[in-house]
Amino acid sequence: MNSAKLYSVIRAPRVSEKTARLQELSNQYAFEVARSATKADIKTAVEKIFDVKVETVNVVNVKGKNKAFRNRQGSRGDWRKAYVKLADGQTIDVMNAKA
Repeated sequence: MNSAKLYSVIRAPRVSEKTARLQELSNQYAFEVARSATKADIKTAVEKIFDVKVETVNVVNVKGKNKAFRNRQGSRGDWRKAYVKLADGQTIDVMNAKA
């Protein structure tokens, strides 16, 4: 996979209190990924971009919320989230990540 393809699979790291706790307890990181990405695509992209060893990948489809703005109904887009578990001793600095 070339560099542009890798960055189209992994869109951005998701940073929140929940993901920070996952990083500390089980060495898992959360990423927003392309809706068409497979677990194998995500694994190879993370391994090549961050130079780490990935053990498992879990994927969640997140449904966009319905929102109202000035009496108009609309909805945010659906997106896909991947939880990536790294091998022991491996880390990713998500605050300075270029994904």
